[in-house]
Amino acid sequence: MTACTISRRASIVPPLSAPELHRPIPNSYWATPSLLACEFPWDPREQYHPKMDAILRSGVTTFIDLTEPGELEPYDNLLGDRATLLGIDPSTIEYHCFPIRDRCLPESLQFVQRVMDVLDDNERRGRMTAIHCRGGVGRTGTLVCCWFVYSQIAKDGKEALAIVESLWKTVPKSKRFHQSPETGAQMEFVLGFGRA
Repeated sequence: MTACTISRRASIVPPLSAPELHRPIPNSYWATPSLLACEFPWDPREQYHPKMDAILRSGVTTFIDLTEPGELEPYDNLLGDRATLLGIDPSTIEYHCFPIRDRCLPESLQFVQRVMDVLDDNERRGRMTAIHCRGGVGRTGTLVCCWFVYSQIAKDGKEALAIVESLWKTVPKSKRFHQSPETGAQMEFVLGFGRA
């Protein structure tokens, strides 16, 4: 893999361990106090939307969706209604889609930079973000690791992978999916990310 030239900046908030923050849905973890990593936040077969509602109630106002068009039924058109029902101003809710094929890598470093820009902007504005793919395992873990390197929570990809591994082990789904990121290629991408 070629070296990544994305700039990094210091972050003042280290990641928290699972007991320090209540997780809004079981298959989620707080990567930082303002970044929730989780599985897809709704199921169209459900009459109510317990996952989405729980995430909104936790204070999340920005959703970063890593699924591809057509992979799952979109939910962005529901966010405003769910926010209103919960007494949250719908104009404060943001949705961003950065599609990555399941079990694959981001298309480019510029693509990753766009995700980092959204996370950085949200952190500056004091907003809480949920990032997810389908299961919250591979694509989500990859981008969380990239954020740890980019924001200097981790000194490098190896340390970022170790942090995510420890957080992932607290998630019930880790009994079936033993590692996050999910594939060797995703882990290699993280290891090469941020190298000058």
